[in-house]
Amino acid sequence: MGLDIRIPLGLIFLIIGGIMAIYGLITRHAAEIYAKSMGINLNLTWGLLMFTFGLVMYLVGKRQKWQDDPVNPRPWEANDRPQH
Repeated sequence: MGLDIRIPLGLIFLIIGGIMAIYGLITRHAAEIYAKSMGINLNLTWGLLMFTFGLVMYLVGKRQKWQDDPVNPRPWEANDRPQH
């Protein structure tokens, strides 16, 4: 069947979360940037959360590759199909 939506969604969150986390790591000692957020490094925190979410979505999308696909069955079920 088609592309599982979890794979591109996971890649988007992986990329954006990675960029945010790297930016948060680079600017973690700049207190003036995080003064509005009471000194909490939201870039690092949300970057890591988004990266983790993206990784989970990507891995689940890759794991579910063969599920419920009548055209391309799972390799271990290929011989169980009735022959026409």
